[in-house]
Amino acid sequence: MDRQRLEGQLAELPLYQYAFFRTDELLFSERVRYICRTECPMYDTTWACPPAVGTVEECRRRVMAYDEGVMIATITEVSDIANIRETLDTRADHEEITRQVLAMVRAQTDETLTLSTEACAHCERCTWPNAPCRFPNRMFPCVESHGILITDLAEKHGIDFMAQGNVVTWFSLILFK
Repeated sequence: MDRQRLEGQLAELPLYQYAFFRTDELLFSERVRYICRTECPMYDTTWACPPAVGTVEECRRRVMAYDEGVMIATITEVSDIANIRETLDTRADHEEITRQVLAMVRAQTDETLTLSTEACAHCERCTWPNAPCRFPNRMFPCVESHGILITDLAEKHGIDFMAQGNVVTWFSLILFK
């Protein structure tokens, strides 16, 4: 991976911050999956979420097949951080930037795995569990669905994610070989 070239391209995007990392820095936790199972309405409804993504251990093995990655963060302001609908509506801009970064990485390697903020919104109704995903190349599983403690990685690399007021921070991981 030509990091200097990629960093030049990243500088052209409206990223809040980014960091390169090695996958062995990632921490996986069943507690993150517990939150998915008990608090997220998307649990067991899409191919991008548990249980469709596999166990945390299966996700860890999938992620660890890659050597390194780039974590990107975007921020956006909302009128009321407690308004979950408004907050979630800001994900689309982050996902578009994730797709742009993925294209930059794929210009250097085809071996990638992208984890983002999606619980997948490409189809009006997901085919899970009755049929294969219609768009497996466009669907990015959620970082948390894999049991990854994203805040730990952000802290290790000095990425500020505890903004004040009504600022939302979104993260994506693009892993590569």
